[in-house]
Amino acid sequence: MRKIVVILFISSIWLVTSVGSAGQEEEQTIMVEKFGQNLQKIFKIQKKIERIHPFLKKLYPVAIVEGDLFYVFDLDPSKRRYVLAKMAKPAMIVPEGIRAAFPLDFYENKMACVVSGDVFDDLSGYVMIFHEFVHCAQADCCEHKLKSGLSVAQQAQAANDYMWELNFPFPYEDSDFSEIYSLFLAAASEGEADKVLRCRTFLREVLNTPDYEYMVWEEWKEGFARLIENRIKKKLELEENHGGIDPPYNRVTFYEGGARYISILFEKDNSLEKDIEALFFRMLR
Repeated sequence: MRKIVVILFISSIWLVTSVGSAGQEEEQTIMVEKFGQNLQKIFKIQKKIERIHPFLKKLYPVAIVEGDLFYVFDLDPSKRRYVLAKMAKPAMIVPEGIRAAFPLDFYENKMACVVSGDVFDDLSGYVMIFHEFVHCAQADCCEHKLKSGLSVAQQAQAANDYMWELNFPFPYEDSDFSEIYSLFLAAASEGEADKVLRCRTFLREVLNTPDYEYMVWEEWKEGFARLIENRIKKKLELEENHGGIDPPYNRVTFYEGGARYISILFEKDNSLEKDIEALFFRMLR
């Protein structure tokens, strides 16, 4: 999955246009006609999957990037359909094929799923929308509180490093880490909880504090979203996503490692499914 959320927070300048201003009715009508039915399909899919996790019961704004404009569709008061609520032009280039979740500073800082229009091309794209909705729910729940307590995030903030979640110099190629994480992935795949916990102990010993915190942060944030994503895919009879499992390891490896580890923890304590803050601290210890 292409994660490019952080770049959009840097030096953001938006040329914001309110829906309904003169001269834009035709363009707005075109966008509503182009994506209206696609957006309504989100509700149909939600009905099929909402029992998978409580987070899936809530929908969020969807910002569709077309050309150099953001078209923000939000829920109407009935919460039964999406309506075009805002248009904005970012001052930076938005990467093609964006799949991300972040607060829109031009739209009351509401969390939103930000995508390009091709997300609606197939069912897997809709699954990615719900993946991003999970990130929106994490942010609404406890993400910022948890992040503020991490030394790795504090150091990044002090250095004005807004891209640390993407570019943190984690020692993926370190032989000790690579060997232990391979054992961890294998044990988690087989559901061998005792081996998994031993591997976690070893990882804490071989990694320094910022590295360990970063690993757990990515495992919690992206691993949880991937776990829910794959549950949705299973429900919809789609092929699951297990990208990142093969060496050489990188940040996406933590998506898969996190999903497998969280699954093990849920089996041991199912109360963690509805308390992702407690889940984070269980993973961190």
